[in-house]
Amino acid sequence: MISDGMAEVLRSLRLGQGGDPAQACARALDAAGVALSLLVGADRTAEPLWCHPELSARFEELQFTLGEGPGPEAVRTGAPVLEPDLDRVRPERWPVLLPAARDMGVEGVCGFPLGIGAIRVGVLTVLCDGDRRISEQQYADATALAAALTGAFLNGTGRGNGHANGTAPRPDRIPDWPTGLNRPVVHQATGMISVQLGVPIQEALLRLRAHAYGSERPLGEVAADVVARRLRFGDDLDDDISGPYSPDTGKG
Repeated sequence: MISDGMAEVLRSLRLGQGGDPAQACARALDAAGVALSLLVGADRTAEPLWCHPELSARFEELQFTLGEGPGPEAVRTGAPVLEPDLDRVRPERWPVLLPAARDMGVEGVCGFPLGIGAIRVGVLTVLCDGDRRISEQQYADATALAAALTGAFLNGTGRGNGHANGTAPRPDRIPDWPTGLNRPVVHQATGMISVQLGVPIQEALLRLRAHAYGSERPLGEVAADVVARRLRFGDDLDDDISGPYSPDTGKG
């Protein structure tokens, strides 16, 4: 059964009430942070919609750049990925993300996919607090939130208020829906690299990520250089495959 706090949050979303939904969700979940991303484009890039606080936005960008972490893994598997204590995660699982997350001060992360069956529409990332654990109530609330948001994205309509039987009210619409994508340049650059190298979109995104990692630059900046034709991927660009990724396996 979901908590009263999460029921109120979902009711607010259903009614399209104002305020910061990410902050409200983080408070209801008693979490250190919350980020909600929607998968968009042919390359299924995670587009951030909500983030609170700023640390969540930074961690979401880290996951996006590296393609590692609970969020990307939850999207790939379609199942929640619960790692409330990152110190207990095997280093080889997320070799690049783990040390960077520790440097940020992120102690634990859980990823909840938004989707039904093989359909994936997004991911909810929850930063855990200093207790380095997730309670049964937090898990129930987070899964209810993910289910409600999945229904909103897939159907666009609510189906009752629920809660009397422990079910989550489903939002009719998502407040503050973005008028444009935050990462259009990444989608455009990925398409250009795909054409330049004659490779699929997914491989082109790996190449872009690898170059950003190797050059220690934000992914958006590298993408902007590609779109502005200051950077071209091809046989004459040796370092476009440097870093922890390889186009053959996704990781080196």
